[in-house]
Amino acid sequence: MQGFAGIILAVQILAALGMIGLILVQHGKGADMGAAFGGGASGSLFGASGSANFLSRSTAAMATVFFVATLALAYLGNARPTSVGSVLENTPAVAPAAVPSEPAQGADLIPTNK
Repeated sequence: MQGFAGIILAVQILAALGMIGLILVQHGKGADMGAAFGGGASGSLFGASGSANFLSRSTAAMATVFFVATLALAYLGNARPTSVGSVLENTPAVAPAAVPSEPAQGADLIPTNK
């Protein structure tokens, strides 16, 4: 199970780095000089370039992979062992302490009700 979690963690890290790279490469909507002065096409619903291009679709795919890997890691991290029982049931038995064969010194000085 640890190997599987390691593979998922590697996929998650690669997806995060891929998302960072794709987001940094993308061209922002307000980056055009015309948009700074109130360009007409920049205020539309999807902007001037259409609904989605390759970079935005790739970013969405990387985000999906990242979230699926995160959910899988959360599930594996929260998985409980299948054996039913207490942790104390699996501890080794401890031998009782040895009782001394002769009484301690001064035991005859203790008053008893006889």
